[in-house]
Amino acid sequence: MIINQHMTPYIIAETAYNHEGDIKYLNQMIEEIATLKLNAVKFHLLLNLDSYMSRSHPLYQKMKKWMYTQNQWNDIFSFATKKKLDIVALCDDVESIQYIVSKKKQIAALELHATSLNDFFMLTEVAKFDGRIILGIGGSSLNDISYAVDFLRHHGKKDILLMYGFQSYPTNYEDVNLAKMHAIQDLFHLPVGYADHTGYDDPNNAVISVAAALMGFPVLEKHYTPDPGKERIDYHAAVGKKQMSCIRELMKIAVQIHGSGQITLSEPEKAYGNIGPMKKAIVAKQEIKKGEKLTLENLWFKRTAEESTIPQKQVLQLIGSKAKVDIRKDETIDFSKIEYKFKTLNLEQFTNVKK
Repeated sequence: MIINQHMTPYIIAETAYNHEGDIKYLNQMIEEIATLKLNAVKFHLLLNLDSYMSRSHPLYQKMKKWMYTQNQWNDIFSFATKKKLDIVALCDDVESIQYIVSKKKQIAALELHATSLNDFFMLTEVAKFDGRIILGIGGSSLNDISYAVDFLRHHGKKDILLMYGFQSYPTNYEDVNLAKMHAIQDLFHLPVGYADHTGYDDPNNAVISVAAALMGFPVLEKHYTPDPGKERIDYHAAVGKKQMSCIRELMKIAVQIHGSGQITLSEPEKAYGNIGPMKKAIVAKQEIKKGEKLTLENLWFKRTAEESTIPQKQVLQLIGSKAKVDIRKDETIDFSKIEYKFKTLNLEQFTNVKK
């Protein structure tokens, strides 16, 4: 699975229950997600409704109509695989986890929703999965997260990704609190992804979606629908083709801008730092005759057309050197024009600093 923290954009398009049981509609979603060249498609799996939801829940009857059988999921997964999409399976019941575990390599990652983060029975089954495990941590305390992470680690699981973000409509910007992602990453020493749930009609949707990538978190989970704004289940944060395409391109830019964090200068930075054309070079402030010594009175710093080999900070070490040739005013000083002997810089000559 490609999901990583090495600053490669990775977008998971979540279908959730937006299909409302219509396999043809779900296949259309998969087709469009593949056309957009996103990395993965995420499905919500539920095989035993009574294992997940009490019969008194207002969505119980509707959920019964939205469920697929194992054979139907087999066909759905095969279609997504043919479209070269990674599959992320979010399981809502123990039975679907057991089914996913049996699928083995066909599934790239198994996700546990925040609603089940500390469900002992769900965690026990998830620990049997041989692959990447994603933990939804939205609306969860550090103790909740710690319990789930410790549980999985105790069972030998190391490949864990924490998915930060929660659903809130409308989204209040101050509640997003992306800075918390750094704290979570530092505390648990695990990669962290961002599940964005900004309203589809929020004018800042795309910018907010890629903000975490600018901070160094390149994994984005985003609800997708073929019909943005159409009132189906899970539609509030679901974006369509146009928005998702924009987000995909912005993610690439965000990751490029964030960069690798290397401290050494890149080639463009080195070019920008060239002495002479960019950074000022040491030049003759006035004409310096052959045999004349270099002093602070006859040297200056100026930008020049040609490059210089002497760094600005070496100016004091040049003092006292003799000119081997006549040096014109504004001419760049280099070692071919002076008799230079290496010496240790003594700041006492030029400042009131005493040893």
